[in-house]
Amino acid sequence: MKPLFLNPPTFEDFDGGAGARYQASREVTSFWYPTWLCFPAGMIEGSRVVDAPVQKFDLTDCLAIAKDFDMVVMYTSTPTLQLDIETARRIKEIKPGIVTVLTGPHVSVLPEESLRAGKGIIDIVCRGEFDYSIKELCEGREWHRVDGISFAKDEQIVHTPDRPPITDLDALPFVAPIYKRDLPIAEYVIPHFKNPYVSIYSSRGCPSHCIYCLWPQTFSGRTMRVRSPQNVYEEIKWIVDNIPEMRELSFDDDTFTADRKHAREIAGLIKPLGISWTINARANTDYETLKTLREAGLRHVVVGFESGNDQILKNIKKGVTVAQAVQFAKDCKKLGLSIHGAFIMGLPGETKDTIRQTIEFAKKLDLNSIQASLASPYPGTEFYTLCKQEGWISSDSFLDASGHQKCVINYPNLSNTEIFNSVEEFYNKFYFRPRYIARSIGRMLIDGDERRKLLKEGKQYLQYMKKRKESCSDCK
Repeated sequence: MKPLFLNPPTFEDFDGGAGARYQASREVTSFWYPTWLCFPAGMIEGSRVVDAPVQKFDLTDCLAIAKDFDMVVMYTSTPTLQLDIETARRIKEIKPGIVTVLTGPHVSVLPEESLRAGKGIIDIVCRGEFDYSIKELCEGREWHRVDGISFAKDEQIVHTPDRPPITDLDALPFVAPIYKRDLPIAEYVIPHFKNPYVSIYSSRGCPSHCIYCLWPQTFSGRTMRVRSPQNVYEEIKWIVDNIPEMRELSFDDDTFTADRKHAREIAGLIKPLGISWTINARANTDYETLKTLREAGLRHVVVGFESGNDQILKNIKKGVTVAQAVQFAKDCKKLGLSIHGAFIMGLPGETKDTIRQTIEFAKKLDLNSIQASLASPYPGTEFYTLCKQEGWISSDSFLDASGHQKCVINYPNLSNTEIFNSVEEFYNKFYFRPRYIARSIGRMLIDGDERRKLLKEGKQYLQYMKKRKESCSDCK
């Protein structure tokens, strides 16, 4: 069978088709590559990857494309499941014989519920890593002989044996050639990256035990599996030779620095290439490792600080203290590394005081940029189980009608309205500081490209916040 790998159309500026970093419409346009769909696409002749939100394809466009394929494989998420089932229904209408497959954390955790929600529409759901499951299906293997899938047969749900996590990551194809073949590289933009950027994984899985983090608990596992440094180097060298417009490489691993020896070995190999690169790091990474990576071209680190309160960090099993985070930021600044800090409002233990504490913490760190999001207890996570037990979940819908993130957490001493409003308060108090504004003006004065970029992002942010207030009046 010839498969179409589809990141389906959803909401305007909805980001969540890759590592599900942020399953909602974004404040400023940001898109990650649909990397998980590109791995199996690289294994199967006649495949195609379509990333509808980035390529600005609507449902009509996707239907026209789907006519030429025998299978459609869609990445779905908790917030978009019903939308994606509707997309599959419309595809089935125009081509009844097409095999419809859903992948992603949500269907991995809730395969029966997902199949029942898409009864007569969704043929198969893949549980966990689906690279080889899709390959075997497309080769014509009987469904009951393909590990890691669930499907309906004679009004019963059939679950084949779990598929073990892939250990030989070097056996997987490079994703970059699929990006170049199928995707508009210039349209993938992350505001705090140099753009155009290209992202790859050097590993799968994360050994940390954060209770809220979706992918390690539901999909990729808490055991880190790595590609050989030489294999990583060879893909990056291919990118340098074949995607010359790339200005920065992103390692989209859950935590690139979780295996510091592996990280340093990759850095040593790619250093002669002279490229700029960025990573996801933990705030307990040691200075010497950061120094080695910096000397090899590392420019920017994305760090989940989450909170400025030590008790909350303990509650979520972050494994990092506020003091370590402060030292990490000092080390990065000493080395000239840029930092993008991610924070989550509404984690267990949150109060009005801890919200203020976290905002002041971020201001003290004086990061280059931040992202503040609402705590979202996705099914399959320890956070979800805790919230269900304590009765903290006020809604099953994570998004409003326009795709904006809703606050579904309601604590006895802190309402979902207060948590919801804290996000805008955080952004305003961080970005509208005299020090930050002065630094931004300085950059705009000496760099025309930077001026245009910041003005565009500022306009997008103000428009987003206006829409967020208007559309979320019923979700607070």
